[in-house]
Amino acid sequence: MACAALVLALLFIGSVSGLPPLPPLPMKDGCYQVSPEVDVFRVEGEAVILYFPMFMRVLKVRKIIPPTAKYVISRSNGTERVAYKSEGRVQQHDKQLWFLPAQASDSGEYTCTYRNDTYCVTGSITLHVFESDSVSIEKLSYPWPATEGENVEFTCPSLSRFNKTDWLIEWYKDSSSSPLEPRTGTLTIPAVRKSHSGVYTCRLTVLINKQPYKVSRAFTLHVQGSNPAITTTVPKVSTSAPDSHSTPNVGPPVIVSPVNGTIFESPHGSGLELHCQVVIGCEEADSTVVSWLINGQSVESSYLDKRALQGGRRVTRLTTACQVEMRLIISLVTEEDEKTEMKCITQSTGGRQEIVTMLQLEDSSSTWLIVAMVTTSCFLTVVSIFLYALFKPKRKNKMDYFLARQNSTFSV
Repeated sequence: MACAALVLALLFIGSVSGLPPLPPLPMKDGCYQVSPEVDVFRVEGEAVILYFPMFMRVLKVRKIIPPTAKYVISRSNGTERVAYKSEGRVQQHDKQLWFLPAQASDSGEYTCTYRNDTYCVTGSITLHVFESDSVSIEKLSYPWPATEGENVEFTCPSLSRFNKTDWLIEWYKDSSSSPLEPRTGTLTIPAVRKSHSGVYTCRLTVLINKQPYKVSRAFTLHVQGSNPAITTTVPKVSTSAPDSHSTPNVGPPVIVSPVNGTIFESPHGSGLELHCQVVIGCEEADSTVVSWLINGQSVESSYLDKRALQGGRRVTRLTTACQVEMRLIISLVTEEDEKTEMKCITQSTGGRQEIVTMLQLEDSSSTWLIVAMVTTSCFLTVVSIFLYALFKPKRKNKMDYFLARQNSTFSV
């Protein structure tokens, strides 16, 4: 009976959940906390729409927020939190915060909170807005490592929140004032060469509330070839090999984590956060490229674009060198992600290194394996009892002896 009850309980758990339970969210100041979003870097004078994809994905997966939920987006000014309305230069529209346009003073951490009578959930994102005449393009651009001969395709990213009516997207290279052809959302460079290295910027004008605003995005293309170009903070194009007598001997960057061949296991429906950590000399840290690729494509161009974010670059000074770190956040792991290749690439003037990792779903059949083991054990127990009862030796002679004694006693 106990075996049957245990089997039924396990079957019920397996049929109801089907998957391992999601880990609980941490709590701070009475609110459940979602992992921070990837930092956003923008330039002042442009329209910025701030949103919380990781936060919204977690709420959707855990099914803890009703569809009609209302959110409060706020920013801490040191002593209190300032909330926003649907008018003015900075406006809240449902789950988004609009900056029309953004200013350098808008830099800071913003939180999105849902609260009811029972609990509250909050997520955060950090916005960096730089002055247009003082910003290094490296801080605003998406790093894009490439090898000579491969085809490179740029797609102007992070524009889905803007109205797409009558967009005219223009591409520029480095500081050139003449746009490249074609004037579309995608720029393709076939058989890329060393001379193609540089900063590529897509620019467009969007209409918000019938008012025009500028928007731009940038990529820094680093092409690795037989004769690497000399690069500084803002890469310069070089068509000749560097002079070995004038160029210092710079060691290559070293990826210390994750280890090549690592397999990351994650349960279906959960999130995953990876960190690529690179050790390099501090004089090369700012110009060292660290980037993630998904199945050989950039995160923005891969099938994971809607569920993955790359960013949060951080430089930390160690005892004798510096560490550059790049985060990769996958908001929701699905069966489609089984055996997805995640490659971290780093490149500097001293060389290039890459490691390959793989994503694997945790085995969700463990519950059914336990059910099978318990069922088999109970079955064998029942069979053993049945066989014992069937073949148990008979005690007929002993019973006859007792009956004979009883008869002899009554006859005296």
